Amino acid sequence: MRLGHRLRIRHRLGHRAVAGLTTLLLPFAALVGLASPASAAPSATATYAKTQDWGSGFEGKWTVKNTGTTALTSWTVEWDFPSGTSVTSAWDADVTSSGTHWTAKNKSWNGTLAPGASVSFGFNGSGSGSPANCKLNGGSCDGGTVPGDAAPSAPGTPTASHVTNTSVRLAWSAATDDKGIKNYDVLRDGAKVATVTTTSYTDTGLTAGTDYSYTVQARDTADQTGPAGGAVKVRTTGTTEPPPSGAKVKLGYFTEWGVYGRNYHVKNLVTSGSAQKITHINYAFGNVKDGKCVVDDTYAAYDKAYTADQSVSGTADTWDQPLRGNFNQLRQLKAKYPHIKVLYSFGGWTYSGGFGQAAANPAAFAASCKAVVEDPRWADVFDGIDIDWEYPNACGLTCDTSGPAAFRNLMRALRAEFGSNYLVTAAITADGSSGGKIDAADYGGASAYADWYNVMTYDFFGAWANTGPTAPHSPLTSYPGIPTAGFNSADAIAKLKAKGVPSAKLLLGIGFYGRGWTGVTQSAPGGTATGAAPGTYEAGIEDYKVLKSSCPATGTVAGTAYAHCGSNWWSYDTPSTIAGKMTWAKNQGLGGAFFWEFSGDTSNGELVSAINNGLR
Repeated sequence: MRLGHRLRIRHRLGHRAVAGLTTLLLPFAALVGLASPASAAPSATATYAKTQDWGSGFEGKWTVKNTGTTALTSWTVEWDFPSGTSVTSAWDADVTSSGTHWTAKNKSWNGTLAPGASVSFGFNGSGSGSPANCKLNGGSCDGGTVPGDAAPSAPGTPTASHVTNTSVRLAWSAATDDKGIKNYDVLRDGAKVATVTTTSYTDTGLTAGTDYSYTVQARDTADQTGPAGGAVKVRTTGTTEPPPSGAKVKLGYFTEWGVYGRNYHVKNLVTSGSAQKITHINYAFGNVKDGKCVVDDTYAAYDKAYTADQSVSGTADTWDQPLRGNFNQLRQLKAKYPHIKVLYSFGGWTYSGGFGQAAANPAAFAASCKAVVEDPRWADVFDGIDIDWEYPNACGLTCDTSGPAAFRNLMRALRAEFGSNYLVTAAITADGSSGGKIDAADYGGASAYADWYNVMTYDFFGAWANTGPTAPHSPLTSYPGIPTAGFNSADAIAKLKAKGVPSAKLLLGIGFYGRGWTGVTQSAPGGTATGAAPGTYEAGIEDYKVLKSSCPATGTVAGTAYAHCGSNWWSYDTPSTIAGKMTWAKNQGLGGAFFWEFSGDTSNGELVSAINNGLR
């Protein structure tokens, strides 16, 4: 039996490898391109540390510190690598090279350092060499005086006029500089949206009824960037999209890797109409490594650049904005649909092996998770954390032996760390069999610390039993001939209630996909098979959006649909069976429903609509 969330067909771009830690301190400096002197001759240092080394490559970290008594307004670090060593990707700075000489320059948002302040940035590298001949703003990296002239002053605080549903006109007083002003960067909510040579700009493509904050910073003819001026807050006219009706939770999983082969992006939630019909999103998945929460695919999460037509806001990402990728798109989605809450989900079928180590020190694990969720670059994106441990004190992809109290201890530590202002939830097994996975852990005790459980009431049966018998993978109730007693939603919910989990803390799970066999001659459940039916990404599994046309439902059993077409036999939920399940969920007093996952739905979101309508 397999019950849970699986990573299906994933490609990883821009992902940093992880290996043992080694540390090497050397002088260094900051990121990209043209050497930019800093302001008024302060003192500063630049140091380098190799933070990870995996043989064929490594991760480096550079720290620039202002050791003087006056502000440092920009920084540029230069160094030489031996032949065969190079930077392959970088973050929090812009890095360029000329042969074996490398130059790094601050981003627009991290160039100013007050006395005593420091800033770090990092990169992935190939080869095994170490930096040499370090220069900081053209001078010494070891704390000497930093050469250079003064950076531009801050421009005046912008004034806003001609505010409409989708645009605003901004104007500001000029900055001053001893070498002259070259241009101005206009920043919306901290991200650059335009560079202009005048002291005004009209920002377009905004969302109605939405709050924005604008600042402006100047750049001089020596390419130094000065500090941002004061901020002006603007609210566009009109209203944002209304929240879905009813008080029930309507939650969907958004998969990090779906932006690759599936070509499914946050904007699809808008174009399908799904965003206005849900209340919560679980972003899947963060990884659990060395007893800690970590971002998995950093490229997809916060570095992938979106063009204007791909983004929720209609504004293209720029090369130097602080946050891109899925996280920035989720930020834009929340601006358009303020009712939506987003949780960062860690674990899943593939990444649950790390929870055993996490359970050995729950407090340290919880602290690491909060550090990821509250990272300053995206702290406003996430409203909570979801733990998808498959399975505590039981077997999934690997087997866990941490004991029946481990899950409760982990949830208690998460609640203590995150407090009452964050959501703390968990995806849990739906194995309602006697002595099964629900009986293996203290789900009743842990529920005191959870806002709700996502009960994974799907994947009960599938073609891992390659000769059958054919059976619906998401039965609502038992039925005559069910292959395993207790493998159905009703028995799972009943067992959880009996263990003391309040009904309102239980969400019913819906799969937006089917599971199927081939070599089947019998239409009704219980037939024999020869193996898994062909699927787009994986044998034995297929999205609803494909099955509804390729193999339409021919019958229902136990509250879900099945289909026999040719020699293939599939089971999956339809809008009709979802309506029945939502009625059952309401009658049981459940807190709502959730689904795995958005990209399996049709382009007009008909399954999300069925959940929304059924929970009204």
